[in-house]
Amino acid sequence: MTSPNPPPLAGLRVLEFAGLAPAPFAGLLLADAGASVLRIDRPPSNPSQPAVPTPDLLARHKSSICLDLKSPAGVTFARKLAAQSDILVDPFRPGVLEKLGLGPEVLCKENPKLVYARMTGFRRDGKYAAMAGHDINYLAVSGVLAMLGRKGEKPTPPWNILGDFAGGGATLFQGILMALLARERTGKGQVVEANMVDGASYLATFPRFALKTPLGDRPRGENILDTGCPWYETYETIDGGYMAVGALEPQFFEELLKGLGLEGNGWQKRRQDRDHWPELRELLTKTFKLKTRAQWEGIFNGTDACCTPVFSYGELEKDMKTKEGDQRPAVTLRETPMLAVMKAASDPSHGQGDGILGEGYAAFALAPGEGGEKMLEEWLGWTRGREFEVKDGALVPTNRQKSKL
Repeated sequence: MTSPNPPPLAGLRVLEFAGLAPAPFAGLLLADAGASVLRIDRPPSNPSQPAVPTPDLLARHKSSICLDLKSPAGVTFARKLAAQSDILVDPFRPGVLEKLGLGPEVLCKENPKLVYARMTGFRRDGKYAAMAGHDINYLAVSGVLAMLGRKGEKPTPPWNILGDFAGGGATLFQGILMALLARERTGKGQVVEANMVDGASYLATFPRFALKTPLGDRPRGENILDTGCPWYETYETIDGGYMAVGALEPQFFEELLKGLGLEGNGWQKRRQDRDHWPELRELLTKTFKLKTRAQWEGIFNGTDACCTPVFSYGELEKDMKTKEGDQRPAVTLRETPMLAVMKAASDPSHGQGDGILGEGYAAFALAPGEGGEKMLEEWLGWTRGREFEVKDGALVPTNRQKSKL
């Protein structure tokens, strides 16, 4: 079933300077929502050899051109593209594009409607601004990392979901959307700045507030939602699998006890007594190890015990139907669905338009220069030999185009 309407951001032109992780994720969100995303890559070191995909795993729905930004011709080309774009995504450290003459004070003057979106790790005005860092560092100085981990253990960094992607790319995407809404009212674009320290800290608003309440005022790993509580925990099964328990409310805890065969032992009344938590945790640990994960799944399916199996992505990929492993966009827009994450998916009720390769489990590899010339023709009507040529693997304006610039 295909929606008659285009995706929500169809028609928007996005110029994305090549990077890794957070900024490309913002570009991916824009592309999945239908925007036309053109990535600017460096020219290959050996133009005579076929181009190979870059390490960027987030190139779905995107195209690429190569520009030598160390040359005046490359900078001129980029400026001309920015003048025709709706959104620019800057993944570099503060000042990099400014030194090239591609900063917002130049490009936003030439294109007042441009949304100039910039991503950094640390705050631009903080003491770490000039330092290199990665997700773990941004979480560390934001205060978030200190909350992650079990009792008596050191802070545990997760995959780079919280900093790079949630606090970084997704937050920048949100800022871009707000700037686009403001542009509808004012007619002007603006600079959008996101950093992973502030983004991650903002995501932690609720647990940060909880630090001053009984919900989270104890040390790491001793609170209700940070593995301190036995009924908000994971438990191993006899076959080496795991079940996740989140029976926070009394009625849900009662359902959990029924499924485990532990009702009638007084735990419903004693469950809030922290002195008994070690005993209850040990009891749950022994009980879950009496059956396989599949057996427990069969017992708790359809109940309100808040007890579910812990699936790996490998399992979900092998069994998409039974385990609901088919990948979908993050939100469903019924009338203007986003582009599909899966090849075969095209169902507005699931928020998916036309499909694409990858099935949501494999990256869409994009080599420098791939698809870019076609996009330039779609955007501006530019073609090779007329408006631009390829020199040493990079696009440069022709004499005719230079005269226009």
